[in-house]
Amino acid sequence: MSSATVIQSIAGTGARLPPLPTIRDLVRLYKLRAIKQLSQNFLMDERLTNKIVKAAGNITGHHVLEVGPGPGSITRSIIRKAPRHLVVVEKDRRFLPTLELLSEASAGFLRMDIVRGDILQFQTEQAFPDCPSQDWHDKRAPVHIIGNLPFAISTRLLINWLHEMSTRSGAWSFGRSSLTLTFQKEVAERIVAPILSERRCRLSVMNQIWSRPELKFIIPGKAFVPKPDVDVGVVTIVPLKTPLTTVPFPVVEKVVRHIFSMRQKYCRRGVANLYPPELRD
Repeated sequence: MSSATVIQSIAGTGARLPPLPTIRDLVRLYKLRAIKQLSQNFLMDERLTNKIVKAAGNITGHHVLEVGPGPGSITRSIIRKAPRHLVVVEKDRRFLPTLELLSEASAGFLRMDIVRGDILQFQTEQAFPDCPSQDWHDKRAPVHIIGNLPFAISTRLLINWLHEMSTRSGAWSFGRSSLTLTFQKEVAERIVAPILSERRCRLSVMNQIWSRPELKFIIPGKAFVPKPDVDVGVVTIVPLKTPLTTVPFPVVEKVVRHIFSMRQKYCRRGVANLYPPELRD
């Protein structure tokens, strides 16, 4: 039986992992506690992790990068969809035993690599050396980034990825790779805010120039352990075939940042700061 047939067979019925302890049991077994300084919040409900992965679309036989898998709850849902290659990037060494358990359990039907490191420093283009590049104007690339992002770095990370998207580097060197990510509900709503919305901000503009973001659903804060003070939104981001501008990302980002730096004021005040004092009038 070919590898493609195996993948189709697994995905058709839902890949079945060997019997494993539940995520809750593993968290207790390894005495894993969320670290507040790392903005860690665990999602234990399998129905919700399955829903996040479903929002990413078809990942069967594709390449998936998971950001901050923690104890591996979303990782399990990804594995059940039988991607060809799964790379997880985790900064906290405490979670390595639980991730290694998943890697060993899924070794028969997919490749899973565990990278201990900071996603802000990770070179995404090196994650999938065997992934062919897809023409940008053709169908979407078979590459997906999925993650329950730490609140503390979510905005910075998204801006970094949008920059790479604009230059077709990083994960976007393979083509129009997609993102399925969690954000604080307020941030998620700002990302997708339309023109003239009161929620419109720098993130809205930057995202919508280079991509089509969509707020898929809201997860109540009580679903996480420990419970954060806010609800969480799941957002998918798909690159546009043709961006709304050809102006380089750093220039656009600087202009947009200045425009939104003085909310509740006329935008000319922010724009004026882009010029030397003697030219502002």
